[in-house]
Amino acid sequence: MSKKLILMLVFILAVAMPFSGLLAQDDDSALPDLEGRTVTVAVENAYPPFNSIDEDGNAVGWDYDVINELCDRLNCVPEYIETAWDGMILAVSNGEFDMAADGITITEEREEVVDFSQGYMTLEQVLLVRTDEERFDSIEAFVENEDFTVGVQPGTTNFFTATELFGEESPRIVAYDTFPVAVQALIAGDVDAAIMDNVAGQGYVGANPDAVALVEGTLTGTEALGFIFPEGSELTDAMNAGLDSMDADGSLLEITNRWFTE
Repeated sequence: MSKKLILMLVFILAVAMPFSGLLAQDDDSALPDLEGRTVTVAVENAYPPFNSIDEDGNAVGWDYDVINELCDRLNCVPEYIETAWDGMILAVSNGEFDMAADGITITEEREEVVDFSQGYMTLEQVLLVRTDEERFDSIEAFVENEDFTVGVQPGTTNFFTATELFGEESPRIVAYDTFPVAVQALIAGDVDAAIMDNVAGQGYVGANPDAVALVEGTLTGTEALGFIFPEGSELTDAMNAGLDSMDADGSLLEITNRWFTE
């Protein structure tokens, strides 16, 4: 991700967070104390750079670093549980997990069944293509050609973006269980492009610079990401206080730079 985009994301994040929280949380002693409780966290481990399994079998990503830091500050112990994206939001809504971290876009529909933390990052939906793509060089050209297909993951904002563009039953939309499978299908030539958020897209470009690239422009306006909790959970306010604290002392920016750099 470019430095310009990182600065933009951090600026929007800072504006979105309550100013009172930013002022009050400079001193971590003022943070809520969760008394060492275990917090179960649903993660997909298939959404780099937010969460994934590296080549050595370690669970890594922005979500892990941020939640580990939050629990250090709030006196809790995170228990990460790998969970398929399909059904994750409903499982949290039903109280099967204390929270979920998976780059989840804040939407009105989702807010009807779960509580969101404050937005910690903003993003836009973009188009990922192969580096040798010569048939189109713009989003408009891709959308206008009915022969081109796009890979998406069901239940995500990239899927909803595709259905808005082409219709729910469009044969142009090819659904895959996870983002990595959709990207591999793109690289293999099974689809002509993949829709994903710009943050994840930059991660895939960084990991596969000779194979994939982003088309200039965006498919949507900005969207905010947040952690989710069962409705009425006391963790929502606690995690928000922790995010304010991390934003105030610069640690949130430090972790963001660690995972989203050129």
